[in-house]
Parts: sequence; structure tokens; C-alpha cells
Amino acid sequence: MSRPRVLAAFEPLVPIAPGARVALGIAFFVCFFALWGAATWGGWVKPLFLADPAKTFAAGWRLLVQFNFAGDIAITIGRVVGGFVIAAALAVPIGIAMGAFKPVEAFLEPFVSFARYLPASAFIPLLILWFGVDEKQKLAVIFIGAFFQIVLMIAVLIGETRRDLVEAAYTLGAGNRGIVFRVMLPNAAPQIAETLRLVLGWAWTYVIVAELIGAEAGIGHMIMDSQRFLDTGQMIFGIFLIGVIGLVTDLAFRAANRRLFPWQLGR
Repeated sequence: MSRPRVLAAFEPLVPIAPGARVALGIAFFVCFFALWGAATWGGWVKPLFLADPAKTFAAGWRLLVQFNFAGDIAITIGRVVGGFVIAAALAVPIGIAMGAFKPVEAFLEPFVSFARYLPASAFIPLLILWFGVDEKQKLAVIFIGAFFQIVLMIAVLIGETRRDLVEAAYTLGAGNRGIVFRVMLPNAAPQIAETLRLVLGWAWTYVIVAELIGAEAGIGHMIMDSQRFLDTGQMIFGIFLIGVIGLVTDLAFRAANRRLFPWQLGR
């Protein structure tokens, strides 16, 4: 006698249909908004501390229509993309070198492991002193937050290349350069893409922290201004918007990874 389909679906690592995945994701948001509405419209939470969904989205619409908030959104997205691209462009080659060559790893890993524990937000006073409050300071915060994480994670991925693949390539006449670019890098490429997708999400936290101090535009700047006026509707809308942009970016990244590496990321 077969088990019920509901129980079978909760077996570890058993995949579910794409339609069911989408439906479950939507169901969570429905429950979330229902609880939010019940807590605010039901009077359990005062509006001073938490605006209701209608007031939140009305505040967001007002920001977009009356205060050109779309410009702030574009500025924040530009900062995230700029800082992340700079960090990835430098970190990926260094991570590959660390993972492939043990002397490079021995030389760099102690410092990289040390630096990745330093909070990017702690550097903001120094970065303001060095760069002022313009775009360079914002990009530097994102760079510091993302660079060392990417380096170490990619070094680990490259270093996990199966030794038998390397030996087989040497047997077929490959040199050191060929081992790196024709064995190690193709083998780790899907995981490298997933690593970049994850770190891009972290970059959003860094940019908002950077914009909370010394910024004249951006989503974080709007959230800080709203806090001064106790406008929880605008604050929540800004936070919600960051999540929406991040979700869209994440889905786009996943779709690109599935297209590039269907044999490993097609689930």
C-alpha cells in the first residue's frame, strides 16, 4: 500500500512539481499579509509601530508619484551592481588562484580568513574620512562586505576538484594552465555562479547600511528620513521593496544559472 502523496512529498530531497513550488511560495505571502492585516486592522499593534498594508502601499505610491522615488531606487540598484561587480571581478581570479595553487593559498588565506570576519559597517567612519560621503564610499562598503567572502568561497570550490580528474588530465598531456582552465574551472563553474548569487544578496544589506549614514539619495536614505518623521508606512515599504528587488534578482540569477549549467542546476 503506497503512502499518501502529502506524506511522500515530505521525504528528504524529494522534488516537487514546479507548479506546486510556485503555489506554496504564493501561499506563504498570502498568509504573511493576512497576519499583518489581522495584527494592524485588528488593533493588536498601534499604527505608530506598524502601519497596515493599505497605508504602507499608499505611502509607497505617494513616494513614487510625488517624490520621484524611482530615482532613489535606480541609485541604490546602481550602487549594489557597481560594488558587487568590482568585488567579483577582483575576487574570482584570486579565489581561483588560491584554490588551485597551495603556495598562493598559504600566503593569502590567513589574511582573507581574518578580513572576512570584519563587519563592513565598522569601516564606514573610516571610509567617510577617506572618500567623503559620495559614491566611492558606498561602493567601498559593498566591496569590503563582498570581496573577502567571494575569495574564500571560490577558493574552497576550486580546491574541492576531484583529484582523479586532475590526474586524468595530466595523463592526457594537459599542463598546469590547462588543468586550471579546462578541469578545475569548468568543474566548479556552477557552484561559483551559485556563490555569486548568494553574495549578491548580502550586497543589498551592505548598501542599505551605507545609505543610512551620509547619503543624500537611495532607499536607505528614504528609510532614515521616514524614521525621523515616524512614518512606519514608508519605512516598511522601503524594506519591502528591497525584498522584492532582491527576489527578482535572485530568480533572474537562478534562471541564468539553469540555462548555463542545466546538468547541475536544473532542479
